[in-house]
Amino acid sequence: MDELVILYTTWPDAETAEAFGRRAVEDRLAACANVLAPMRSIYRWDGEIQAESEIPMLLKTTTSAADRLAQLILKYHPYETPCVVTLNSGTNCNPKYLSWAISQIT
Repeated sequence: MDELVILYTTWPDAETAEAFGRRAVEDRLAACANVLAPMRSIYRWDGEIQAESEIPMLLKTTTSAADRLAQLILKYHPYETPCVVTLNSGTNCNPKYLSWAISQIT
């Protein structure tokens, strides 16, 4: 049986994040996309410390669709090296929510 998987990713702005979230739901690879409030990311890139505003996103999908969704992120993401982290919830999920999420994914 499918389990709920959450893909965590960050985007340069809310418009880009929302556009991708809508695409993922329309393509039935995500049951839901949560576009979160802006955050500050501090990281090293090309040997320099960077600090940028980013928009985090949580995409709720299933184990069977997670790899396809991750590939879609990598294909359309504007960053050279986008953050894509898969978090498995296993069966630790509201059964009714899990059932609904599975019904949304093809």
